[in-house]
Amino acid sequence: MTDYGASTPFAQAVQIDDPELRAAFAKGPFISIPQTEALGIKFLKLEHGKAWTKVAWREDLVGDSDTGVIAGGVLTTTLDHTCGGAVQAALGKFLPMVTLDLRIDYMRPAEPRREIFCMAHCYKVTRSICFVRGWAYHDSEDDPIATASGAFILLGEEHKGYDVEAAGPHASGIA
Repeated sequence: MTDYGASTPFAQAVQIDDPELRAAFAKGPFISIPQTEALGIKFLKLEHGKAWTKVAWREDLVGDSDTGVIAGGVLTTTLDHTCGGAVQAALGKFLPMVTLDLRIDYMRPAEPRREIFCMAHCYKVTRSICFVRGWAYHDSEDDPIATASGAFILLGEEHKGYDVEAAGPHASGIA
């Protein structure tokens, strides 16, 4: 299960170097997602508009027992979750949202018995839609296992009339 729960707040369990972003995420509430907890996906780091995660290799996550490679669905879920984290980091707070569109391009198989890292960047925030790109890799983003391109829609009353500038300069363009 995740390391950040009731006993360890999200902002303390994840590397967030920016004091304003850390303070925003310390307010919470961080909502735990059962699927990502079951898969063991962990946030490693947040910056304005960017998120990093990892998922450890486990026997029960293998998609093909002959190769020992993590199932593609685990990779898709990890990329989706990382992209969502990048959106939250761009907004500077937790807001309800859902994946509107997510395209995954698989470039090569993951290597057996190796953890997978993901990085995502929310490069554009509008009044109700956020646009994100992501990469899954073992050692370097320059040698991706898969890439993602997605759009997330903000939900609820809280986002109506959301001022893009309120999210800061990181939300309106590529940093």
